[in-house]
Amino acid sequence: MESKEFGILTFESTHHAIEGEKLFKDLDLKFKTIPTPREITSSCGLSIKFDLKYIDEVEKVFHKKELAVKGIYKLWKENTKNHIEKIY
Repeated sequence: MESKEFGILTFESTHHAIEGEKLFKDLDLKFKTIPTPREITSSCGLSIKFDLKYIDEVEKVFHKKELAVKGIYKLWKENTKNHIEKIY
């Protein structure tokens, strides 16, 4: 991933995150499955990290496939600290 800013897609459950992984693979979108950052929630869970240049494709995927998405966030690092901004 080239950018220093990333998108984070959070889900209602781990099951939905795994379903999201499959959809991203099928569409050949570049992503990485990560633990949900603590800046978003302190509970356990998986999220999908993606390059923000794919935001339109990501939104189309979860709307079309009706994934149980909790939110979409922009993540960037500044002075070794993660910053989070909710997009959706």
